[in-house]
Amino acid sequence: MIRPAGLEQHPDLIEMRERYERAGSSTAAQGIDGLSLLAGLWLAISPWVVGFNGLSRISVSNLVTGIALAALAMAFAAAFGRTYGLSWIAAIIGIWTIIVPWVTRSATTSTIWTNVVTGVIIFLLGMGAVAVSARKMPNMGGRTSHMSNDMSGRTSNMPGSSMPGHNMPGRP
Repeated sequence: MIRPAGLEQHPDLIEMRERYERAGSSTAAQGIDGLSLLAGLWLAISPWVVGFNGLSRISVSNLVTGIALAALAMAFAAAFGRTYGLSWIAAIIGIWTIIVPWVTRSATTSTIWTNVVTGVIIFLLGMGAVAVSARKMPNMGGRTSHMSNDMSGRTSNMPGSSMPGHNMPGRP
């Protein structure tokens, strides 16, 4: 009896893992991961550096979301191929960071400026992580699509072939 090969050996899965390994090791991805880690750490310590005196709700929010972002950035750096699907969470953390002074009713000048500037940076880094994970990588393991268009705009599976009822180049 022949035992079917496991999913780990499926060509599409291997190709996808190679793609995300290349994406995660790109200079852009490494830069985004490093800056996201720093932004998360800054967000976590910002209440005590900037001095959110007496504002415990926003301080706790910044601490928790900052640690979450830093952990997410470390996960991206360590295993991008397994965590790329979570890259949108960084952008959501950025949006939350922007609106939290008003949600927690802790809107002072220092909390607003700190959170809005930090939130915009985190949002942009999150969108950068999403873009890196969505980018098509060159040299995808040699497997390419063989779709070609004929003169009528229809597609065919074989290179150089045409749809039935259409003349091939060089044929009457």
